[in-house]
Amino acid sequence: MAYFTRIDGSRFEATAHVGGAWDPADQHIAPAMGLLAHVVELDRDARRTDGLVLARLSYDIHGTIPVDVVDTEVRVLRAGRTIELVEALLRHGGRIALSLRAWLMRRYDTTVLAGSALSSIPGPEEMPSWDPSAVWPGGFVASLEVRRAEVEPGRAAFWMRPSERLVEGEPVGVTPRAAALFDLANGMTVRADPREVVFLNVDLSAHLLDAPDGEWLGFDTTVSFGDGGLGITASTIHGVRGAIGTVSQMLTVRPRALGGPR
Repeated sequence: MAYFTRIDGSRFEATAHVGGAWDPADQHIAPAMGLLAHVVELDRDARRTDGLVLARLSYDIHGTIPVDVVDTEVRVLRAGRTIELVEALLRHGGRIALSLRAWLMRRYDTTVLAGSALSSIPGPEEMPSWDPSAVWPGGFVASLEVRRAEVEPGRAAFWMRPSERLVEGEPVGVTPRAAALFDLANGMTVRADPREVVFLNVDLSAHLLDAPDGEWLGFDTTVSFGDGGLGITASTIHGVRGAIGTVSQMLTVRPRALGGPR
């Protein structure tokens, strides 16, 4: 099984495995983010052969998406020999539900300069298993294997790997596969009970030092709520060899009594 099956050149059908955490009848936005990264890479490879890498992924979430057929579109906003800016859109029923602006950049050999002060985290084999379905419903969360070391609500390190392919029957690059997990950071160490408080994100930005490596993706995450209905989830992303980037999410925070996720 997979999270999506391709219908034609631009359309994909979501499967039951993408059922969302806030409402299982809607898609979890994380696989859709991976899907847009995937179509950006396919568009890149159709236009050029130098394999520019996805270095910055900036998503805006325009609304909820039913577990249904979606349509995708990619266009180049700024062409270049070594750097380009690409926009990808995901629509449902003609309405834009998710947008992505991605900077693609050429790789250079900077091995002698490589280094980071970002803190390391223990590997997945050093963390206990944790079942996120104890907190969240939905087919997507149920499809994950998670290892987690929580310091306190809103502060944890964890590793995740999915049980399903992103798109049925076609190869998907390592960065789109990882991008399909980025949005989960906001739900893996909750500050408040999601049955009582809504704290969903309206965007996500990822900045990558390197491509993910291995089947596990690690996160070192902090969730913060302000006193005016705003919040931020900030994460360092880890591969097997160490930190590979950062992810940030802007949250809308409110008691469920004041309204649902959107």
